[in-house]
Amino acid sequence: MWVCGALCRARAPAQLGQRRLPESRRRRPASASFSASAEPSRVRALVYGHHGDPAKVVELKNLELAAVGGSDVHVKMLAAPINPSDINMIQGNYGLLPQLPAVGGNEGVGQVVAVGSSVTGVKPGDWVIPANPGLGTWRTEAVFGEEELITVPSDIPLQCAATLGVNPCTAYRMLVDFERLQPGDSVIQNASNSGVGQAVIQIAAALGLRTINVLRDRPDLQKLTDRLKNLGADHIVTEEGLRKPEMKSFFKDVPQPRLALNCVGGKSSTELLRHLAPGGTMVTYGGMAKQPVIASASQLIFKDLKLRGFWLSQWKKDHSPELICLCWTLPPLASRPRTIQDSQLYPVRFCGSEPLSHHSACLSAPGAAACTLSPPRLSLS
Repeated sequence: MWVCGALCRARAPAQLGQRRLPESRRRRPASASFSASAEPSRVRALVYGHHGDPAKVVELKNLELAAVGGSDVHVKMLAAPINPSDINMIQGNYGLLPQLPAVGGNEGVGQVVAVGSSVTGVKPGDWVIPANPGLGTWRTEAVFGEEELITVPSDIPLQCAATLGVNPCTAYRMLVDFERLQPGDSVIQNASNSGVGQAVIQIAAALGLRTINVLRDRPDLQKLTDRLKNLGADHIVTEEGLRKPEMKSFFKDVPQPRLALNCVGGKSSTELLRHLAPGGTMVTYGGMAKQPVIASASQLIFKDLKLRGFWLSQWKKDHSPELICLCWTLPPLASRPRTIQDSQLYPVRFCGSEPLSHHSACLSAPGAAACTLSPPRLSLS
């Protein structure tokens, strides 16, 4: 079992308005109590009792495994990532906060061990991922309600399955929900080497869209450029290059993008807006620079640009369970070369693997902020 010890906590999204998780999703189904003792009948989990620095407030504890009720599912967790949203939740500055104490982790994949008598949607051996945030995936085993889980194919790489719930779905929805793009159209994005950025590159390529991918300058820029192009990126440009007059010549050969995807904010988002085609849309889904999105009056008036936001948790609240399931299977791509089914969608590089007992090092790794090629992970062995 694997997972990565680095995490991009310095690039966590900007603070959002906070909401508590609904009562139905506050349950801690895997435990009756939190304990630091080690008993064979208990499972291990990373728990935090109050908000703060994840490296300081998260503790490895033992939880009692609840009995499996009629509508419950016993799941053995296989792997779980550390995402910026996980860090935000622990810090207490995310849009949804669980009741404390809570188990960390919003994403991951597990294998069904047993099911209750009234469970019909999953069976032992199936792979499942959380249907919603706040489930608490940083643990070895748990008992969840059937409605809290979504089945995924078990013949895809473990890393893909564990990171399927957030980034690819976010990328897909942003590509199809805001502009009616046709093959040959262009999309521009910053943070192109992030988990969402890599998913955008691959899904856009499958849909016949061209991507203009903006990166910060760095010593290994060529290596990263080659990697993103291997994923299907059409064009790579640095933040500095995007500001140069030569970009006018660039857009003589490449259609101006009608869609911009912003995960940074500040000057970077202003530059995305500057290169959008008239009537285009910029969708903001993160704020790594922790700076506001600034649009000039002339861009809004004379170019009729639209500014939108996207948060997957809210999208799932607003849509039916059937449509949410379609989000993960990505049916429009089913007949395309790059699909989840053939394990070519979202092949990411991992920084390493660490057991749960190494959580403090994972959550305070000095190189965490620099590890942006893939979502880091925790091993659950």
